[in-house]
Amino acid sequence: MSINHARRESGFSLVELIVAMAIMLLISGAAVTALLKMTSTQATIWNRTQMHSGIRGATEVLQQEVGQAGRITLGTTAVTTSNSTTACVTAGCTTSMPVSATGGMFVGERLVVDVNPAQETVQITAIDTTTNTLTVRSVAASGKVAGHANNSPVQVLGAFSAGVVPPATSPSAYAPNGPTMTFANGSTGDTLKLFGDINADGNMVYVEYKCDIPAPPSTAPGNLTRNVMPWNQTTASGAATASQILLSNITSNPDGSPCFTYQLNRVDTTYFVTDVAITLTVQTQLIDPVTKQFQKETKALLNVSPRNVFNAWQLASLGIMERVQPTPVTITNLLQ
Repeated sequence: MSINHARRESGFSLVELIVAMAIMLLISGAAVTALLKMTSTQATIWNRTQMHSGIRGATEVLQQEVGQAGRITLGTTAVTTSNSTTACVTAGCTTSMPVSATGGMFVGERLVVDVNPAQETVQITAIDTTTNTLTVRSVAASGKVAGHANNSPVQVLGAFSAGVVPPATSPSAYAPNGPTMTFANGSTGDTLKLFGDINADGNMVYVEYKCDIPAPPSTAPGNLTRNVMPWNQTTASGAATASQILLSNITSNPDGSPCFTYQLNRVDTTYFVTDVAITLTVQTQLIDPVTKQFQKETKALLNVSPRNVFNAWQLASLGIMERVQPTPVTITNLLQ
């Protein structure tokens, strides 16, 4: 005889079920809140990272190119050619100098010809690019040009005194410590102009940086543009295009200071920018999800020295003016 025992089935009571559901909802709510907060934090970090990366990259390019400003080069090897240079023995006289190439040469440039003891520095007064013939005069006190044999090396030394183009007027808000001077169409507080073999590749260029920030009452951000032209280009390029924007979303500096300020020095009537201070303020591209405002960052480079210009100033201070190169006319034509 079999006996069937009824099994007892027990479960959660209604109260227990409500308590369990409440605990589960609390835990789920806390997890979702933490996840949303983490998402907002990540958005804030990404915003700041993008902003910081952009301004750091821009200032690194500026620092490198300002440091290289004023470097002079011929770009190619040059020597005197078949017709050796004819000496002229009258003070201040000029003579013809046929060379193998005239690339990188301009009227007013000072060249070093030959090797010791026949080495001398001459200045170009005219260039015939058809026959690759220079007209030169000596920069020595005697003003006499020596004769030089065929295949004598021709090189260029020194640096441009205006490798960083001096401000148009000084003293001013962007060159408070400079000597009184006038330099037409020079650098300003929002436009930095420099030239030379900036990339150390044998090609001289003219570079123009511009802080293009809308004037008040507009509060829209602007752009830092970088416009590069060959040093011997006949006319200046037009306004910078979107492809020339180096840094976007720049705004006015908190203290109202200009983007660029300059330290100037003078030897006689020659001016040298020996230090450039760069101050840039940039805001995030998107509004911060936490503060509901744009985040801003200001980066300042207070003493960026164009080493080539600085060396030229030191040489000029010692009276060695033959290593101080003048500004090519083509560069003057590019200044706007």
